[in-house]
Amino acid sequence: MAKYEYTKEEKNGIPAGVKLTDMMRQYVEAKARHPDALLFFRMGDFYEMFFKDAELGGQYLGLTVTSRNKGSAVSEPMSGFPHHQIHTYLNRALEAGYKVAVCEQLTDPKESKGIVERGIVQVVTPGVILEGNSLQERSNHFLVSVYPQNLSVDNLDSLEGAELYGLAAIDVSSGVFQSTELMGLGALRCELGRLDPREILIPEDAHALIDLIHKRFPQMTVSSCALNIFDERQAERLIQRLVTDEGQPALEGIREFGFGVSALPLKASGAAVAYVIETQRAFPESVRCLSPYFMQDSLILDETASQNLELFRTLIGRKKKGSLLGLVDRATSSMGARRIKRWLTYPLINPQAINARLDIVEALKAAPTLRSDIRTSLKAMFDLERLNTRASLGKAGPKELAQIRDSLHLLPDLKALIDDHPALQGIQARLQLFPELADTLASAIVDDPPNVLRDGGFIRVGFNQDLDELIKLSTDSRAWIINLEQREREETGISSLKVRHNKVFGYYIEVSKANLRLVPERYIRRQTLTNAERYYTPELKEFEDKVVNAEARKMELELDIFALLREQVQSYVSQLSQVSEVIADLDAFCALAELAHLNNYCRPQVHDLDRIEIIGGRHPVVEAAVGRDKFIPNDIFLDESQRLLMITGPNMAGKSTVMRQVALISVMAQMGSFVPASQANLGVVDRIFTRVGATDDLASGRSTFMVEMSETATILNEATSRSLVILDEIGRGTSTYDGVSIAWSVAEYIHDHVRAKALFATHYHELTEMAQMRATVKNYTIAITHKGEDIVFLHQLIEGGASKSYGIQVAQLAGLPNTVIERAKSVLAILEEQVGDQAPSPLKKEAKLLSKKGNEAARQLSLFSPPPLPSAGSEVERMIKAADLNQMTPMQALNFLSSLAEKVKR
Repeated sequence: MAKYEYTKEEKNGIPAGVKLTDMMRQYVEAKARHPDALLFFRMGDFYEMFFKDAELGGQYLGLTVTSRNKGSAVSEPMSGFPHHQIHTYLNRALEAGYKVAVCEQLTDPKESKGIVERGIVQVVTPGVILEGNSLQERSNHFLVSVYPQNLSVDNLDSLEGAELYGLAAIDVSSGVFQSTELMGLGALRCELGRLDPREILIPEDAHALIDLIHKRFPQMTVSSCALNIFDERQAERLIQRLVTDEGQPALEGIREFGFGVSALPLKASGAAVAYVIETQRAFPESVRCLSPYFMQDSLILDETASQNLELFRTLIGRKKKGSLLGLVDRATSSMGARRIKRWLTYPLINPQAINARLDIVEALKAAPTLRSDIRTSLKAMFDLERLNTRASLGKAGPKELAQIRDSLHLLPDLKALIDDHPALQGIQARLQLFPELADTLASAIVDDPPNVLRDGGFIRVGFNQDLDELIKLSTDSRAWIINLEQREREETGISSLKVRHNKVFGYYIEVSKANLRLVPERYIRRQTLTNAERYYTPELKEFEDKVVNAEARKMELELDIFALLREQVQSYVSQLSQVSEVIADLDAFCALAELAHLNNYCRPQVHDLDRIEIIGGRHPVVEAAVGRDKFIPNDIFLDESQRLLMITGPNMAGKSTVMRQVALISVMAQMGSFVPASQANLGVVDRIFTRVGATDDLASGRSTFMVEMSETATILNEATSRSLVILDEIGRGTSTYDGVSIAWSVAEYIHDHVRAKALFATHYHELTEMAQMRATVKNYTIAITHKGEDIVFLHQLIEGGASKSYGIQVAQLAGLPNTVIERAKSVLAILEEQVGDQAPSPLKKEAKLLSKKGNEAARQLSLFSPPPLPSAGSEVERMIKAADLNQMTPMQALNFLSSLAEKVKR
């Protein structure tokens, strides 16, 4: 009897005392290679999970947990699912934030003499996904690698923003790969916010950084990696075949780009490549460019600005619909949608590059028929970027090769469409055609192939003669049998002769006992029955061998042919990557032209001058929601003579909308889009800062006011004279005098020292006096009109300051009870009369006011005491105390309630 070893200690979720059978030894070894991943372990037609993984499968994947060995002294939970459902459970694991290691059977169980050989063929992580529901079609799916200059620092704040970080971001699915160097935690947080990665790689020794990112970005998966994955020499080797956007070798490009410490982005890039190779067992040829960049090469919008402006998701609900991206993304293809989002994430700051984009958008806007034809063609285009990546890794199936074929067939007509348009010649020149590859795939793959290889039937008849014969043999076997039967009857004279088949004896010729004398010598006996004999002939045996093996040989040959086709596609990977980029650009330009046409946007005049002039500006998202006819446009002018606009006015009047629309118009212009305005004359801005809204950060123990001050500090420390600053109600989270003081000093500092263009909304009317002290501060307010005691918002920005905030009127519009509104008016009267007195007692001031107004005023509610009960209160109290509510019927209770209401009304 075989003696087994047992696990000696609990490790990787596997308890001590587990019997190490040959299969279980394979499982333990596989789990040791990827202890932080769920292990999907192939056993026959199922994937199984054991021990802690099995329990996690029950908790997060919805699997039923059973016991593997109920007689064992050690608990051995297990769970599993059929192998064809792997994508369903991969998606569930990824959505729960887990990595998955897939361990497959590497040998055929039928041919294996001992234990089936198994090995991990793929590790799927949240940051490296090539298919499935977790991979969003219209967004990049980034894996980010971060390497800090100071690995062992316990307190990052002690570095005071002087630390350096190397960062690399790769979207394996679409081939985007970029790398940069960042100065300070603020820059790192900003770039992580812009990239919105699904997974972040950090050296395991950088404990403080890991903790910080876990707290700041709890939705992101953080993977701590061994330090050797960030090795510089390994990085040099791994990025060797890559080039920059300009065609320069990537290693040279990073070394010579101008980074302070080029080793940091190099190490981060190498770690990203190593991680992809570890998880996918290869690095896709479709990733051909590694682009070094500086943050400041584009308009910077940090996470706060992005959220406040609702660039990608709404503040409420975190949805794309209702955001700026939801409005501008009119791309017809996934490639174009991702390009639109990238342009919105990284708006340009070079006026020449911006105007080059605007030229193409303008040309397409002016050619509606051409634009419509292009969009119709692109709508039929499949996602070549991601198909190309899957093909380069050998993971494309028949359906995906057919989609590449169908997409390539669209290119000649698309190229012809734009051939004669002057503004599109750059795109036309870059749009390559692939006639040989397209024709090969067209002749080889059936029109509608199956999704997976195991289903077979994906190679077109006529492409391969040997395969055609096998297909014919498989499909024509019945006809051959009928023909043989007829021929044998005629030759033997046995009219009752039959040719049949069963699983035990295969094909045979059956002759009844009465006709045995007519059986020819060439018949070979196979089986004797009571009333008949069964035979076969060499011809029938040869046919049987062909038919039995035909299906297996047909599948094998189909797979061989498909492998050659996939290799042929792989030889075009670099060219397909380039044409995918062209298609993405063209689709994005058409989308922006369509947007401009549908919404009556104008082309902005973009330049390097220090001014922003917007005539008839509109908030793009609000206008789309309420309708163009209902939206009130506004003008804004900012330059050296008018740098800070102090905006006052009631809540709900539209201050925030006006300020946000200025920022959004700047973002849209610098991404290369037309803008919602009658005219727009815009100098490029380097950053947009916002301090809007009231939110706390409970996870970090920060109050609303602390969050407000932290965001304000970022603006004061990082804004430049080319920045645009949006400040909404600074100082409202503390006492009035503190708030006024802080708001005044912040506005003063931005105006005097930072010199940024700023829009400053406030309810502190004292701040309007700043315009009398500084010539380039201008007061603006939102116009209103009165209807009796009610106010009507005109939503029009006009020069001047508001005398009051109309908060009570807004509260009334919001539906506060009349009792509360009247009480608020009386309190306001008291407080307004106090202004200017030398620290008077509020109680004395109220007494003075009451004595002036006589008995009527005396009946007003006291500021510091609870309101008196209604005059009928004592009678009502007595009625309630005397009532026996438990004995009342529902109708009696209603009548009683009605009588109480009448008493109170008197």
